[in-house]
Amino acid sequence: MTTWQFTACIALAGAVTGFIGSLTGLGGGFIVVPVLTLVFGVDIRYAIGASLICIIATSTGSAARYVREGYSNIRIGMFLEIATTLGAVAGAWMAPLVSTTAIGGLFGAVLWYAAWRAVAGRMESKHAEASDRLADYLGMKGVYPASGGAIAYRPRNVALGFGVMSLAGVFSGLLGAGSGMIKVVALDQVMGLPFKVAATTSSFMIGVTAAAAACVNLSRGYIDPVLAMPVTLGVLAGALLGSRVLPAAPPRRLRLLFAMLLAAVGAQMIYSSFAGRIQ
Repeated sequence: MTTWQFTACIALAGAVTGFIGSLTGLGGGFIVVPVLTLVFGVDIRYAIGASLICIIATSTGSAARYVREGYSNIRIGMFLEIATTLGAVAGAWMAPLVSTTAIGGLFGAVLWYAAWRAVAGRMESKHAEASDRLADYLGMKGVYPASGGAIAYRPRNVALGFGVMSLAGVFSGLLGAGSGMIKVVALDQVMGLPFKVAATTSSFMIGVTAAAAACVNLSRGYIDPVLAMPVTLGVLAGALLGSRVLPAAPPRRLRLLFAMLLAAVGAQMIYSSFAGRIQ
């Protein structure tokens, strides 16, 4: 494979990643890392570095549109970003101390868990009933647009969500992915937000989390511009397209979409990790 063919292939993979990441709020690292390591044979640490840059591009490409259209909850995102940023820096510093086999296996396990939570997700109903004092104090309630008119919602379990977001940040720094998965699960399942609000708020947040981890990886030489640039350009194009599709997409179909992808990629990552195919 020539250099131009390699560049075109990873740019195309990046476009698919950006599209799906924009729709689901996952950021796309869950596709970038397996594709680069399993298909193209890239060292997993450099794949993680490229993934972090791609996550920033996904957030940049889709978050602005979601904020403008009223899907993302800025107050929730800014508050929880404190936890994820601190966790991301901690995870990035831990990464060199963990073997690639362990990272690959852990990555696969995170994918399986996220897939299970997506399928087991609750229905989109009765979001305005539950709340807690911290959410009320910080003014986190909101509304989001829907075909039948604006729908109100109020988050719950904000303190628990803050703790889960710290874990999401650690996964982002350690794996180059996983942050969006855990964020969506936390916002949707723990804090009780509607799925589209959870996905779009996650898209708003992941860029800051990934930037914190990327700074550490850059200082260690794990971000290769030759690898990151074509993937990032593809991701950005896919993210812009995904942001246009999401408003009309049924939430249940979005759940099933990334649940199937996560389960398949997670199985492959676990197998390849313990079979010694990830260096």
